[in-house]
Amino acid sequence: MLHKKKEHPAEKLQLHPRNQHRARYDFDILTRNCPDLKPFVSKNRFGDLSIDFFNPEAVKMLNKALIQQYYHVKKWDIPDGYLCPPIPGRADYIHYMADVLGSVNNNKIPTGSKIKGLDIGIGANAVFPIIGNAEYGWSFVGSDIDQFAIDNVKNIIKENAHLGGKIELRLQTNQTDIFKHIIQQDECFDFTICNPPFHSSQADANAGTQRKLTNLKQQKTTKPVLNFGGKHHELWCPGGELEFVQTMIHQSKLFKSSVFGFLR
Repeated sequence: MLHKKKEHPAEKLQLHPRNQHRARYDFDILTRNCPDLKPFVSKNRFGDLSIDFFNPEAVKMLNKALIQQYYHVKKWDIPDGYLCPPIPGRADYIHYMADVLGSVNNNKIPTGSKIKGLDIGIGANAVFPIIGNAEYGWSFVGSDIDQFAIDNVKNIIKENAHLGGKIELRLQTNQTDIFKHIIQQDECFDFTICNPPFHSSQADANAGTQRKLTNLKQQKTTKPVLNFGGKHHELWCPGGELEFVQTMIHQSKLFKSSVFGFLR
């Protein structure tokens, strides 16, 4: 039995005008280009093709399909349990940074590999550099405190030759530092970008996940399932997002002559 569905706008107007994901997902095209997604696609209660957003593997395969279809990365994977961020939202970060750079460049967005960004906490997914390189040709340095995550990104680069020389990886060995030991002497970046740990504890992260899934399902759920995954250092830190950003602001003062713009 099909349920009466809400009217959906033709475009997701809350997304940036240049964001390629403003239209609803075309699962016919996505599964054609990424057959790994196909087993996870079925008709929902409204009769539309969709995936089960409660299923972490389905969410990962959707991301894989979007990265293949829109950002030309044909071989992409992340280890189980690592953060699998929603692609449309991450694309918005990149497009708004492009607007910032354009605003100080005679309203012309600078493109090409000479534009260099620092992705703080690149994770195992490398989503920011992948999107930034595909959309604007930018190059990146990606830092992380997790060697396993960095090794996974190394494999993504190895499997996609066009990313070679476009993403450099650096391990942060001191978890209390954000820029120190990563930005080298006399090195300059056009911007830094970061998706900081949002929560202040595991309990806070579980509560946030529970609220999100309840909204998705439109009924109360008591078992938090991290459908987008995430290791503890990707999801929470002491003081949560606010303290992380305040630390970033404080530490950025030491590198004010090395970075043009900071974005979180």
